[in-house]
Amino acid sequence: METQDFTIPNISCGHCVAAIKDELSEMDGVSTVEGNPESKAMHVEWDAPATLASIRDKLQEINYPAE
Repeated sequence: METQDFTIPNISCGHCVAAIKDELSEMDGVSTVEGNPESKAMHVEWDAPATLASIRDKLQEINYPAE
């Protein structure tokens, strides 16, 4: 299992966190998605077939690009 904490400047509220969680949770291999709107951070855990690149691509696609 791989783990990454992402800083996402576009997060402004709990709704943003929920939207990101919904989108990433639909990806095959993603097992955990947690977020904090105050720190603008998301914690993601995954296994194959998900990859760091595919998660970053999905964040970009939904207008929440990670730094």
